[in-house]
Amino acid sequence: MTLDALYLVAALLALPWVAWRRLRGGRPVAAPWTRFTGGIPALPPSGDRPRIWLHGVSVGEVQLLAALANEVRAQAEAAGRPVDCVISSSTTTGLQVAAQRFGADRAFPCPLDFTWAVDRVLDRVDPTLLVLGELELWPNLLARTARRGIPIVVANARMSPRSAAGYSRIRPVVRRMLGHVGLVIARSQADADRFAALGAGNVVVSGSMKFDGVRGDRAAPDVVRLRALAGIASDDVVWLAGSTQPPEERLAAETFLALRAAHPSLRLVIVPRHVERAAEIGSVLDGLGLAWQARSRLERDGPASGSRVLLVDTTGELAWWWGTAAIAFVGGSLDGVRGGQNMLEPAAYGAAVSFGPFTRNFADEVARLRAADAAVVVADGTALTAFVRRCLDEPAWAAALAARARAVVAAERGATAATARLVLEQAGTTAA
Repeated sequence: MTLDALYLVAALLALPWVAWRRLRGGRPVAAPWTRFTGGIPALPPSGDRPRIWLHGVSVGEVQLLAALANEVRAQAEAAGRPVDCVISSSTTTGLQVAAQRFGADRAFPCPLDFTWAVDRVLDRVDPTLLVLGELELWPNLLARTARRGIPIVVANARMSPRSAAGYSRIRPVVRRMLGHVGLVIARSQADADRFAALGAGNVVVSGSMKFDGVRGDRAAPDVVRLRALAGIASDDVVWLAGSTQPPEERLAAETFLALRAAHPSLRLVIVPRHVERAAEIGSVLDGLGLAWQARSRLERDGPASGSRVLLVDTTGELAWWWGTAAIAFVGGSLDGVRGGQNMLEPAAYGAAVSFGPFTRNFADEVARLRAADAAVVVADGTALTAFVRRCLDEPAWAAALAARARAVVAAERGATAATARLVLEQAGTTAA
């Protein structure tokens, strides 16, 4: 109850911030009352099938867990013991993608870490197994789940040196939390060692599921549809800046401005990390004197004549937009705050990939790409422009870079199947 009291104080202090975000038109906090009370909608009955509850905090984790759920279901079907998979998320965009991938009746907001909220959700979900994506460790969620004898797995587990240092300051608390976890499936040996050092008792290494969770087929129907919708011609060179944060959109636009005269086939597509920033980014583009179009207007208006810049102001399409790109910049990587976004998506499609120097969220994946000379790190706007210029001026160099990136992803696939087998073992369902 002491922890609940601390949470209540924190929640009261956060109320003005929650209201401010909603009033200013920013990204709202996801389902705050539902998460506070645990009053999620009723889920479809699972019958005699074991129910696996997966949780991913936001879009990236949800997409990863959706791929895992597909593999889990396939292996369970092959074993003649089908399972039911449901998913929770903690963000508005995560919940949107969860509903798209699992169905609205199998996606729900994750409870805040109050005992009553966790207990109520456990009552309504009635899971056989809880699978947490990457690093979602909450004391009450872990304790109340374990108290019911429900096994807990951390899948694609990652722990950066920074996170490990923070957790080490509260080592007794973390050791107690990890004591409730039956299995940690780590993406790398370094991650596994950090979990073990903090008290995880059962840790295995499967490799990174992120290599499996990315697509890579430029002929996929959704990629072809978006190319046609945006009016991208066969001789256009698409320069895509994805998962961007400020000031990365401005730097991408300045790169386009610097190169468009010498390379009239160049097109710029910007896909921000947070779609609610679209108006802000549009103002930046206007200030630079660029003619641009919003993705949300394409179905109604068609591609605008004379515009070579597209701002994607819709959610859940980035994985397909990467398939239109010849040159890629992966955002959240220039300011040292956010730790980077998933660079394996454009790599899988065979784009020439760049990102900033701050990629702690993907340290292992970046190490593999850089070891194969399959990506370029750009330190600032000047370096970003130089990278895109070289791709345009030296297409053979760009093609070789892109081919190496695609080869790295292909060589590292397989972790999802291995993880699914381990998950089913924990659920008491043995795959064939």
